[in-house]
Amino acid sequence: MERITVKTFFHDGSNTYSHLVTDNATKQSAIIDPVLDYDAASGVISTESADGIIEYIQQQDLKLQWILETHVHADHLSAASYVRGLLDAKIVTGAEVTVVQSVFKGIFGLEGEFVADGSQFDLLLADNQSISLGELSIRAMHTPGHTPSCVTYVVDESVAFVGDTIFMPDMGTARCDFPGGDAALLYASIQRILDLPEKTELYMCHDYGPNGRECFYKTTVGEQRRSNIHVHQGSAESDFIAMRKERDSTLAMPALILPAVQINIRGGRLPDKGNNGISYLKIPLNVFKQ
Repeated sequence: MERITVKTFFHDGSNTYSHLVTDNATKQSAIIDPVLDYDAASGVISTESADGIIEYIQQQDLKLQWILETHVHADHLSAASYVRGLLDAKIVTGAEVTVVQSVFKGIFGLEGEFVADGSQFDLLLADNQSISLGELSIRAMHTPGHTPSCVTYVVDESVAFVGDTIFMPDMGTARCDFPGGDAALLYASIQRILDLPEKTELYMCHDYGPNGRECFYKTTVGEQRRSNIHVHQGSAESDFIAMRKERDSTLAMPALILPAVQINIRGGRLPDKGNNGISYLKIPLNVFKQ
């Protein structure tokens, strides 16, 4: 019997893949990057996508142990807090999330109402720190560059969940122009991923089907070494940095960056309700200029 099963769920509204990884011996599971549904026009948040994952977990009689966030996402709202409330799993992310929290606390003017210490999460993992998933081990590999807190979760040294650090080979790599982004750090982080064994399966957080192809959620280290269009084996760091700087200057901000980051630095929790019982998000003006 295979030691690991990975079940993948696609969120069409944000082209996000959430992955459910299970230790087959114990049925202990972890979900990576679950998504809340959010309608930007109305401000309505719903849980249909997360409920589908929860239903699957219950149908398969799995025990959800961990909710793993690869980073503070800018393109979707995290369902981590919602899932935690129903299944009593622990929310985990990288220890450097405090850096991201500190930056955006200032941008959103959250002084006095938000503590940038990572306490919104149940567990912060340092680089190469491991946690158990049943009889399996999950190692947190710090892979900054897209954001300071990006983590790749390596399960049983055979499967890795890379977040936004690297995409399918024909899509390349993550942008580095968000606050705290750094192309040199991203290059070094990707080298760590490419140093994993060639057959290691890499699970994507996003795919957008370039040139009309269908969307894919999985590749291998070997495929990335051979054919990633931005940073294949032998690519020079200086060329990569120059490419990212030029490319990032042409990219628009993600449509949901302002609502998403405010929710996601809180581990998927909504801001506290006001006296009228309503939660509010802030829109900082003229901060992310194109």
